[in-house]
Amino acid sequence: MSQTFLDRTLDNLRGAWRELRDSPVVRGLGFDESQTRQDRWREQIADCLARRGGAVSARARAAALGHDFLRLDDAGKREFLHLLVNEFGVDRDRVAAVMADWTAADDLAEQALLETELRAALVPPFRLILKEFNSLPQGVKFLVDLRADLLRWRKEAPGLAILERDLKTLLASWFDIGFLELSRITWNSPAALLEKLIAYEAVHAIQSWDDLKRRLASDRRCFAFFHPGMPDEPLIFVEVALVNGIAGNVDELIESKDDDLGSSEKAPKSDTKPDTAIFYSISNAQAGLAGISFGDFLIKRVVAQLQRDLPHLKQFSTLSPIPALRSWMDRQLDIMAKGEETGLPKAIEAALTDCDNLMGPKPPATSPDGVSERTRANIEYLTAWYLLNAKRPGMDTAFDPVAHFHLSNGARVERLNWNGNAKENGWNQSFGMMVNYLYDLSTIEKNHESYVGQGKIAVSSAVKRHFR
Repeated sequence: MSQTFLDRTLDNLRGAWRELRDSPVVRGLGFDESQTRQDRWREQIADCLARRGGAVSARARAAALGHDFLRLDDAGKREFLHLLVNEFGVDRDRVAAVMADWTAADDLAEQALLETELRAALVPPFRLILKEFNSLPQGVKFLVDLRADLLRWRKEAPGLAILERDLKTLLASWFDIGFLELSRITWNSPAALLEKLIAYEAVHAIQSWDDLKRRLASDRRCFAFFHPGMPDEPLIFVEVALVNGIAGNVDELIESKDDDLGSSEKAPKSDTKPDTAIFYSISNAQAGLAGISFGDFLIKRVVAQLQRDLPHLKQFSTLSPIPALRSWMDRQLDIMAKGEETGLPKAIEAALTDCDNLMGPKPPATSPDGVSERTRANIEYLTAWYLLNAKRPGMDTAFDPVAHFHLSNGARVERLNWNGNAKENGWNQSFGMMVNYLYDLSTIEKNHESYVGQGKIAVSSAVKRHFR
């Protein structure tokens, strides 16, 4: 099996750090080969923290430590990280002593100095190790991937939660929106970057290089955020189709056509200039940046870019999945089957009952084409109600994660689309339903403030018509 780009990235990282590891500084440490690996780790970590020999030596030691870490399997990495957290965490005795001195101090100036000392005492030494890694070649990417591992190990290694939270804090400061660069990706971009788009696409899988070429053709755009510490790695990217009118079927929107496969730098071929930009896929490319949001900035920056480049565009809309609709319906039906109260209107419960047989192991239909007109009407009714009324527990925000994202950004629920995604994943998520969120530039701020401040959802009259 040929190496994936992820394998190559890891190999490149090991290679870059191997050169630093093999510097005279590290070769001169003379580790005792009879040491256990934990004893060696302790010594390596202590050497990094001591920073003997200055910054260059500290960097070489960090590279040696990081190179050894990368050679471990998952169990070994967790063992190393547990040692790092348990033995190089906050010195609680020092914190207690400083707090006692602060309590006893009766002078404001002395208390201010002790508060500075307390802040320093609360910084765990392992954070300094993370910062040393950040200074290495591809060190930012290493730390992003490390957090992705920590998130993946949450159940297996709950004791590492403190490290994950600390790393998230560091990454959030390093990935401030002010440091990010918006770039357009075209068919002429480096092949390694295009390969990553294929791997990272999380909404509508890219089936082939021809499929990718179609998505980067003259009537398409793709934009991504990049960080200077990870210049070859997209953080998040959005795919845009330039069309006339609001699109309602994703298969038609991204369908490959041989005669359309051409340079993405050419002008759109149609005699009629497109008037609408459809955002049909937004993918977070780095699992280690989960919870560090810059997607809202991406949408607004891309809209501004498109307005500058293509002033004839009049509408900016999404064609979005409804990923939690069917699971929400299934959960309500389970509650009803147990004879418990759902808290839903009776009309919603009746519509759910009508759709119950679609949930079973042998449903009468497995695609929108096999659904009766009555059941279709009930699904559309339930979808409209769900998007506008289903809330996160204890909160006044939309239950559906995609809806929450776009509503938070100031979009309006514009139109529901029956059979918007006829593929299996579309059926499993939402019986093929998709939704358009409209970004009306004149009302974005008002919609955002109403939703975030009061939980009010902007909605078109077309969607309201689905209610009885």
